[in-house]
Amino acid sequence: MSATSYSLAGKRVFIAGHRGMVGSAIARRLASEDCEILTVNRTEVDLRDQVGVRAWLADRKPHAVVLAAAKVGGILANDTYPADFLYENLAIQNAVIEGSFRAGVEKLLFLGSSCIYPKFAPQPIPENALLTGPLESTNEWYAIAKIAGLKMCEAYRRQHGVDYISAMPTNLYGPGDNYDLEKSHVIPALLRKAHDAREARADSLLIWGSGSPRREFLHVDDAADAMVHLLKTYSGYEHINVGSGEDVTILELAQLVCDVVGFKGRIVTDPSKPDGTPRKLMDASKLIAMGWRPKYDLQTGLRDAYSWFVDHLKAGDARLSVA
Repeated sequence: MSATSYSLAGKRVFIAGHRGMVGSAIARRLASEDCEILTVNRTEVDLRDQVGVRAWLADRKPHAVVLAAAKVGGILANDTYPADFLYENLAIQNAVIEGSFRAGVEKLLFLGSSCIYPKFAPQPIPENALLTGPLESTNEWYAIAKIAGLKMCEAYRRQHGVDYISAMPTNLYGPGDNYDLEKSHVIPALLRKAHDAREARADSLLIWGSGSPRREFLHVDDAADAMVHLLKTYSGYEHINVGSGEDVTILELAQLVCDVVGFKGRIVTDPSKPDGTPRKLMDASKLIAMGWRPKYDLQTGLRDAYSWFVDHLKAGDARLSVA
């Protein structure tokens, strides 16, 4: 692990994926730095288009790039659209990383995902658990794309000596999350289900699986703070885990969500649905050793996420409409 000092002062920083939950959080965090934030809309440049991305980067000449753009989704979406998840993520990564190299970008941060680790990795999961066992089958397509992305950063670093680094965030949630029940991850799905159940005066809330898997969660603003910290202080081949260091069962999470939302009914599990990986807790000791700490505990973070959901639902945000 190599410490460094990279100043963002006066730099142009391109956030690829600025409209997503993570990208928008990183933009909020970078607003307090003395840098110029560069973004591009899909109507102007499709990040899957290598030629278009290369031309845009050559023209705008960012000093630093944060690659937060990705096609994401939960177990159902990954299982239904495996080709889309593999192809689109590979295309985005290839275009942005290669284009950044050609444009002379000084520093690039690639965002991966904790799903890159083997299904039965040691807990907490250290960075060196990568490629030591089979992946969880329900999201292997997305995981393989993300593994390719971090290996591409390593390869460019090795061959060309560029300062490209990778961060592997745990399960993220917070403002800007996806509440489409067919595509959402567990926290926004539970928040929406609990909200709808409360509004309908339902007597129970159904959750997928047995409720026994353990998961770690990190508020997206904490994740964004960690990413900026890594941009400024880290330079090395090895990817860095970004997590809270604490996990809960899905059943415990569902109860916390119901408490935050105010739903008083029963929680019913559906063991016929897949659980996914039994446990997934990141070993974030390397990041912690660099002087970073999360600010949100899970309950406070859930309140913030639910507040955002309610505010945007009242405002008629189309992203929250039910299909």
